[in-house]
Amino acid sequence: MIQVTPSIAIDESELHEDFMRASGAGGQNIQKVETAVQLRFDVANSPNLPAPVRSRLGTLAGRRMTKAGVLIISAQRHRTQERNRADALERLLALIREAAAPPPPPRRKTRPTLGSKQRRLDGKKLRSGVKSLRGAPDLS
Repeated sequence: MIQVTPSIAIDESELHEDFMRASGAGGQNIQKVETAVQLRFDVANSPNLPAPVRSRLGTLAGRRMTKAGVLIISAQRHRTQERNRADALERLLALIREAAAPPPPPRRKTRPTLGSKQRRLDGKKLRSGVKSLRGAPDLS
C-alpha cells in the first residue's frame, strides 16, 4: 500500500506502468533503452478513493483523464527508468493530495467602510483641485 494522506492509501496493484522510448536528447542511449514511463491509475474503479476526492481529481486531471476514468501520467524528464518511475509516482501522489484537500470556503462579499469611502472622495477632490489649477488663466 502507498500512503497518500493519513486517510487515503492506494494499493500498488492499482497502478499500471508502460515503458517506451523517450523523445529528446540522449545520444545513442535514447535509441536503445525504454526510459519513458506512462503510469495509469483507474480513478473511476478505485475502491480506496472517496467519492468527493474522485470527483475533484477528475477536475484537476483535465486532459490527463480518459473518458473511462483512467488517469495517465507520462514521465520522461530523466535519463533513467527508475527516476522517471519515481517522478511519475510522485506527480500522481501530489495530484491525489491536492484533490484530497478540502476546497476553500466560498468568498464572502464585503462592502467598503464609511471611512474608506470618505478618504477616496477626499482624494478625488484634492486631485480635482490640482487639475483645475492647470487650466488657462481667466483674464476677464
